[in-house]
Amino acid sequence: MTPLIRPAVLGVAIAIAITTTMDATGLSVFSALPLLPLAVLFWFLQKFSRRQMGLVLGSRGDYALALAYPLFVLGLTALIALAFDATDTADADWNKALLNIALMSSTGILMGLLTEEGFFRGWLWAALKRAGKSDAQVLVWSTVAFTLWHVSAISLDTGFDVPAAEIPIYLVNATLIGVVFGMLRMVSGSIVVPSVCHAVWNGIDYPLYGFGEKVGALGIEATHIYGPEVGVLGMALNLIFAGGLWWWLAKRRNAA
Repeated sequence: MTPLIRPAVLGVAIAIAITTTMDATGLSVFSALPLLPLAVLFWFLQKFSRRQMGLVLGSRGDYALALAYPLFVLGLTALIALAFDATDTADADWNKALLNIALMSSTGILMGLLTEEGFFRGWLWAALKRAGKSDAQVLVWSTVAFTLWHVSAISLDTGFDVPAAEIPIYLVNATLIGVVFGMLRMVSGSIVVPSVCHAVWNGIDYPLYGFGEKVGALGIEATHIYGPEVGVLGMALNLIFAGGLWWWLAKRRNAA
C-alpha cells in the first residue's frame, strides 16, 4: 500500500467501524453523523482545497440530471407496480406522506452534504485523486466504500434491516446508486449535485415505498420485487439509468 492511499483506507475503515458499532448498539439514527468530523479532520490533515472537496456549485444541467435519476427510477417503479396491481393505497395518509417528501427532499440536501456525500464523494474522492487514481478508479473505489458502509444498517437490527434474502439485492442497488451519485460528482465537480439527488431519492423513496419492514404510502408488500432499493425491478431500473449515464459521459468525453 502506497503512502498516498493510506489516508483513504484508514478513513474508510474508521468510518465503517464507528457506524457498525453504532448500528449494533441502538444508535443507528445517528450513525451517519460521525462522517462529518471524520471528513473535516482528514480534510484538514491533507489540506485539500474547497474545489478538490467538491464544495462548488454545478450547472443547471447537472441539477437536471440529479433530479432525473430519482424521478425516473422511483416514478417508473410506481407506474409498473400500479400496472401489476401491486399497490394498496386504501389506508395511505397522503398529507403525511407529501409532507415527509417535501421535508426530506429539502432538509436532506444539507444532511447529505455534511455526511455521506461530504465523506464519500467529497473527502474520499479527493483523497483517491491525490493518490493518483483515475476518474474510473475513483468512482469504483468510492462506490465500494459507500456500499460497505451500508452493510451494518441493512443487516443489523436498525429498523432499516430487511430479510436476509433481500440483503444481496440491496447491496447491488446500493452499488448502482453509489455509481450514479459518483458520476454526478464526476460530471459536475460538485458534491452539492449528488447531495440534491440523494435527498430527493430518500425523500420520495422512504415515504412511498417504506424501509425495512415498514410499508410506505403506496402499500407495496412485495418490495423484494417492486422496491427501488431492495427489489429486482429497482435493480433493473438503476442499472438502466447508470448504464445510460455512463454511456452519455463517455460519448461527451470522446466528443470533447
